[in-house]
Amino acid sequence: MKKNNIIWTKIDEAPALATYSLLPVVQAYAKACGIEVATKDISLAGRIIANFPDNLTDDQKVEDALAQLGELAKTPEANIIKLPNISASVPQLQEAIAELQEKGYDIPDYPEEPENDAEKQLQGRFSKVLGSAVNPVLREGNSDRRAAASVKKFAQKHPHKMMKPWPADGSKTRVAHMSGGDFYDSEQSVTMDKACQVKIEFVDANGNTTTLKDNIALLESEVADTAVMSAAALRQFYEEQIDAVKKEDALLSLHLKATMMKISDPIIFGHCVSVFYKDALEKHTETLKAIGANVNHGLADVLDKLDKLDADKKSE
Repeated sequence: MKKNNIIWTKIDEAPALATYSLLPVVQAYAKACGIEVATKDISLAGRIIANFPDNLTDDQKVEDALAQLGELAKTPEANIIKLPNISASVPQLQEAIAELQEKGYDIPDYPEEPENDAEKQLQGRFSKVLGSAVNPVLREGNSDRRAAASVKKFAQKHPHKMMKPWPADGSKTRVAHMSGGDFYDSEQSVTMDKACQVKIEFVDANGNTTTLKDNIALLESEVADTAVMSAAALRQFYEEQIDAVKKEDALLSLHLKATMMKISDPIIFGHCVSVFYKDALEKHTETLKAIGANVNHGLADVLDKLDKLDADKKSE
């Protein structure tokens, strides 16, 4: 009789804390049923070590668990119970690299602004461990994130007691979203009538075409979904909402959700930072560019880069 296994992924932050408390309980119950619960390390540190074995000792090297799980996800035997959701920004990546280096791992520094082909290639290798690199790999499998119809009907019939309108005088809370020019507004999809190869191209205002990705294999009946975000519409939306929040004397909270979070979210977030601090950033554009400050990495990155300036220039 074939033995059933559950693979529990080791990741970072809050899910890692939950693992320490919950995993032993799950393993104990599963053992009684003859099910083995094994772990695979797809944490940020684990992904870095797996992708940069070049200068590591045999004892330091680890398997590429993410690649293994990606292949497993494509098999009919695999049933994905819950996908891990992993985020890792460039500052977090740099902190993880520094910590590994301190522990004796010969990992190269991340080239934030590559100056030659070798550094560009190195940056490309690091991109595999940034942000939600996990999701595109594992979601090639048979994961369905939709709630079952019975669950939705029960929730509609028995709404939670807190699901009531806000009292008119009790809260300033409101939700604002873009009404055009975003991914939702521009989304288009097509079902392939046969297996084929496609590519993604960028056409600029002058009609010049740049191929962003080539030789993407699609299967017959596979759905290709595309969408674009207008930076101008996004910035106008940010400006309107920031002005409104200031007038309302309320707290501004930004929630981003893009399918390719490691690519889209830092850019979308960077536009918000640059709109919010528009006057200061425009005043010191050249200085910030010279020290490599990037709003896509957050305000903390900009402030950290200010340490490169002398005291007088920094005080400006």
